[in-house]
Amino acid sequence: MLWLFRFFSHWPLATLHALGGALGWLVWALSPAYRAQFRAHVAQAGLSFEVARPAIAEAGRFVAELPKLWLRPRSQSCLGNVQVSGQGHAEQAFARGKGVIFFGPHCGSFELGPQALAELYGPITAIYRPARMAWLARLESLARDRQNLTVVPASLGGIRLMHKTLKANRAVAMLTDQVPPEGLGLWAPFFGRPAYTMTLAARLALQSGAVLLPVSCERLPHGQGYLLKIWPALADREARGKSDTLRADMLKVVTRINQAIEAIVLSQPGQYLWGYARYKTPRRDIA
Repeated sequence: MLWLFRFFSHWPLATLHALGGALGWLVWALSPAYRAQFRAHVAQAGLSFEVARPAIAEAGRFVAELPKLWLRPRSQSCLGNVQVSGQGHAEQAFARGKGVIFFGPHCGSFELGPQALAELYGPITAIYRPARMAWLARLESLARDRQNLTVVPASLGGIRLMHKTLKANRAVAMLTDQVPPEGLGLWAPFFGRPAYTMTLAARLALQSGAVLLPVSCERLPHGQGYLLKIWPALADREARGKSDTLRADMLKVVTRINQAIEAIVLSQPGQYLWGYARYKTPRRDIA
């Protein structure tokens, strides 16, 4: 399959996005279960279908742009077609000297986000869960591990490396709206419904004092590139907690992280992966 990725990596981004838009609608037409879950999640967020409708094509564009993003020459900057806003928030966060935790949702070009952040604020360590298919796992590792960007699996060793990174006042990055395996999350509200939410970002912040900084990477229309937006940091009192138990503190921070994710999604509902099974029961981690 690598040859296919290499083939499409040479296509113009606008062409890939056009192809991806058609792919998104094809999946929509062929999968009643996908349509039902998409509509249910949009309604749960209190939005009309029309507002979220563009996300059908955007989901396909996300897939279609992967060859371009993953196989970009390592010597080539990704910032040429990326606009950046909110850099002052990052500068203030690093000035604290405790490290920065960039986090965001499955929204827009969340594969490009870490690459852009690494060029701006690297070195950055990003955590991910390897794909189950061996060929895709190898491709992910090859494509995501770049200069100033180190990707580590969601394992004890990876978490230890993230602690070291924050201690050195550097940054880590993660998607906090993915459902973690059983035992690695807490049930917290997400658009008014309990969702099993990863605790890693909250735990790192509570243990290290690192700043929690939301970030999004919006795909701009008509091939105009992308907008990387760094949002205001979670307030210090919300990121630390003052309860008598660690679990209570964790729940407060996890809930606040979910609220920050909600704000990002509501700012660009046409780019969120509404078909993602956000409210599913967590699986047992057998790895």
